[in-house]
Amino acid sequence: MSNPTDIPLLPNHLAGRWQTGSGPGTTLLDPVLGTPLVRVDNRGLDLAEGFSFARDTGGAALRAMSYGQRAAMLGAIVKVLQANRDAYYDIATRNCGTVTKDSAVDIDGGIFTLGYYAKQGEALGEARALLDGDRIRMGKDPVFQTQHVFSPTRGVALFINAFNFPSWGLWEKAAPALLSGVPVIVKPATATAWLTQRMVADVIEAGVVPAGALSVICGSSAGLMDQLQPFDVVSFTGSAETARIIRSHPAVAQRSVRCNIEADSLNSALLDPAATEDSEAFKLLVSEVVREMTVKSGQKCTAIRRIFVPRALYQATAQAIGAKLAKCSVGNPRLENVRMGSLVSREQYDNVIAGLAHLKTEAEVLFDGNTTELLDADRAVAACVAPVLLGTQDPVAAKVLHEVEVFGPVATLMPYDNEAQAYALIRRGEGSLVASVYSEDPAFMARAALELADSHGRVHVISPDVAACQTGHGNVMPMSLHGGPGRAGGGEELGGLRAMGFYHRRSAIQASTAALDALVAVAPWRT
Repeated sequence: MSNPTDIPLLPNHLAGRWQTGSGPGTTLLDPVLGTPLVRVDNRGLDLAEGFSFARDTGGAALRAMSYGQRAAMLGAIVKVLQANRDAYYDIATRNCGTVTKDSAVDIDGGIFTLGYYAKQGEALGEARALLDGDRIRMGKDPVFQTQHVFSPTRGVALFINAFNFPSWGLWEKAAPALLSGVPVIVKPATATAWLTQRMVADVIEAGVVPAGALSVICGSSAGLMDQLQPFDVVSFTGSAETARIIRSHPAVAQRSVRCNIEADSLNSALLDPAATEDSEAFKLLVSEVVREMTVKSGQKCTAIRRIFVPRALYQATAQAIGAKLAKCSVGNPRLENVRMGSLVSREQYDNVIAGLAHLKTEAEVLFDGNTTELLDADRAVAACVAPVLLGTQDPVAAKVLHEVEVFGPVATLMPYDNEAQAYALIRRGEGSLVASVYSEDPAFMARAALELADSHGRVHVISPDVAACQTGHGNVMPMSLHGGPGRAGGGEELGGLRAMGFYHRRSAIQASTAALDALVAVAPWRT
């Protein structure tokens, strides 16, 4: 057995320098082979110094730049990351257990998002603040008016991230934060922290960001929230239980630190009641469900968890999905013929197995891929779970199926008897990140989209005419909002330049026409 001190200890970057923790640390394991990879630890770090350095030194340097200059900085980060892609794919295979195409969702998805914000930021040019709407008269005489403006907050952005997207989870938040002029401190989930740490290290060593603009702390999150001050912001992705702790922390509850949460989400797929087994809409739903169950082993916050079809198509849908899932090979992601790798850890494996048992109290098993052998993986060691399709004939009476998300390759099929009932059943998820609708009828698509919009951050409508170009139920694109109400956390991210609002403060400037004319020279871009 390896001596922990023989396993490399990843350094943290804080207060403008690399620092290692003083404790034994936590060892990250290959989730397929069970072998040790690296250790992470932040014990003994001076967090107050690190946050102050980021807030003062990093923030001042970023605010001294225009939006256009910060956009160019994002472009430089993209070049650094592209130059090191091979190393990131190697780490993802070893630490995350993902096959190459699934690693691309995380790695290339993060790089693409950075590039998108680099291009969007170019349009802001030399502006250093943003106008919000038009001027409004304060009285009959137009000489005195009010103009709302957005100014970058003078604080830090703390990201407490989830284990499923160590690359994209960082950059989809960091891109609008850095473009806004706000320094970033990221605390990646311990299980997959290696990829985040390596990406930050490459960017820091390339010298493309100012000192203090980007920091990474690996290991425990203890004490991080205590460092937050009124103009800081915190963004969390993870469980609803941890989200409640963050919302109740004095930094948020007493110091009014702005908080963005993305939590559990029982995302849905809805098939048009007019669909038939031979219709294109039916085939599109089946294909999308299978993709969402298997990409990244179902470990996506946006993955389809509940599938709603007309009652007459319940059996046909189960058979069609099961037939496609049966072709999914599961095992060691290093093999070219393996389509789906592992979960990120044995801990997550245990959580999925326990969650499955809970769901089975209300559902039957329609397909279980775990009856076949894993490819080049020991079931007693590897964190591999094959796809499982559950089903219930009585979704109205179900309770657990509408409340519990199993974060793995698991989905539940549910029939509905009429359109109104379908909407009501979907809403029992109490707020989700995304719902997808499958139809060939524009009127139904429009009606369903509006019915579901108030309870979902995104409604993804798929019809045959967009089948070849639609971006996918679970793919989060930077030009669309990501987040959701209720159970999903109530947060909002991305959405193009809308994402920058989280990192700015809105204020009303009440002044003469002449003063407001001068303001336009500083903040020429209008939201």
